[in-house]
Amino acid sequence: MTATLSAFAIGFATGFSLILAIGAQNAFVLRQGLRGEHVLPVVLTCALSDAVLIAIGVTSFAAVSKVLPSVEIYMRWFGAAFLVWYGATRLLAAWRGGEGALETGGEVTTSLKAAILSCLAFTFLNPHVYLDTVVLLGSIASQFDGDALVFGVGAVSSSFAFFFSLGYGARLLRPLFVRPAAWRVLDLIVGLTMLAIAAALLSSP
Repeated sequence: MTATLSAFAIGFATGFSLILAIGAQNAFVLRQGLRGEHVLPVVLTCALSDAVLIAIGVTSFAAVSKVLPSVEIYMRWFGAAFLVWYGATRLLAAWRGGEGALETGGEVTTSLKAAILSCLAFTFLNPHVYLDTVVLLGSIASQFDGDALVFGVGAVSSSFAFFFSLGYGARLLRPLFVRPAAWRVLDLIVGLTMLAIAAALLSSP
């Protein structure tokens, strides 16, 4: 019983530490949470996507590790291209100052379909997601023998806890974002973050 709880706790802590860093996916979830747009579908999409990748890593790490090197280079270029495009749109919004205050509507509301597709793109076009969830978590899970699945459940639980906390916790910052200037700063930070991640993807060996 102790070993099982330990595997779950280690899985939760490892998964949480990997996802904690601010990235494209997290920045998008934060932005949706601040606007209060499609928060539940967005956080569910992110968490379930992570769950699928973690499950693949925990159950099929050996097979996936042989395929991943040939796929990684293509995912890197597609992911970088998407991040550059999205980053440019946020920088343009920051320059125009068109986001507006939350109370006045500002930018055109994102459709549910667009929000879900963005979540999927931020997840599956990012090669680092595969390295973290499939390769790293999969390799760690393989060390737990009979408790590998418990480790995986812990990692999946951390994804749900993180994304729901980020998406719904963002509302605590809403009083700050009633001012258009705050949105300009956020868009600037998000845009620069996207471009920095794209540059890192293209420059990594």
